[in-house]
Amino acid sequence: MGPSRAAGGTTVLELRGELDILAVSVLSDQLDDLTGVQGSDLLLDVRAVTFIDCAGLSLLSRARYRTRQRGGRLRLTGVTHGGSVARLLRMTGLNGTFEIVSDEDAAGEPAAGTAGTAGTAGSAEVADGAGTAVA
Repeated sequence: MGPSRAAGGTTVLELRGELDILAVSVLSDQLDDLTGVQGSDLLLDVRAVTFIDCAGLSLLSRARYRTRQRGGRLRLTGVTHGGSVARLLRMTGLNGTFEIVSDEDAAGEPAAGTAGTAGTAGSAEVADGAGTAVA
């Protein structure tokens, strides 16, 4: 998948399904590419994440760290009050370390691509900008 730049230079990446160790193995290189750019502005949409564990949290934390080290910005959107991402951030005390924007604030930035996992048997799937699943 190759996310394109949205208006204003923000890259929007939608994460879907289970954000566990299998998904991390698929997504880590892609996120490293996106966060390795000097001054990148990355918006991760986690609205469709149905499960996240410590591996997924580590992936988000690494992306945040790498972005900040290069003078960039990483924001999360779709962090709903009862959702799995919000719950894990609260449980770990990390809810204040991520910049979280409301869905309304992020609505002006069209999704550039999707990535995530299928919910069955832990198989990973990445979708390109047209929503086509690619292996």
